Amino acid sequence: MRLSSRIKPISYLKAHASEIVRTIRDDREPLIVTQNGEAKAVVQDIDTYEQTQETMALLKILALGNRQIEAGRVRHAADHVARLRERRQTP
Repeated sequence: MRLSSRIKPISYLKAHASEIVRTIRDDREPLIVTQNGEAKAVVQDIDTYEQTQETMALLKILALGNRQIEAGRVRHAADHVARLRERRQTP
């Protein structure tokens, strides 16, 4: 579906809330809400929102890992395993 058909004024949202919620749930496409001709909000179904949040969290973790690699703050897994084994054997 075209994005232009997914843009509605806030008055439409107020007048057709239950229909919009049903359509968003079924189509899994967001609705852009305008106020005074400007985009002000995006309405989307909860499943899509949760997926987006999970994706963002994973991307943040990956970005953090990349920054640590670039800063040289990494060690080989074998080094960690050896260190853990040494700790376990030390009384």
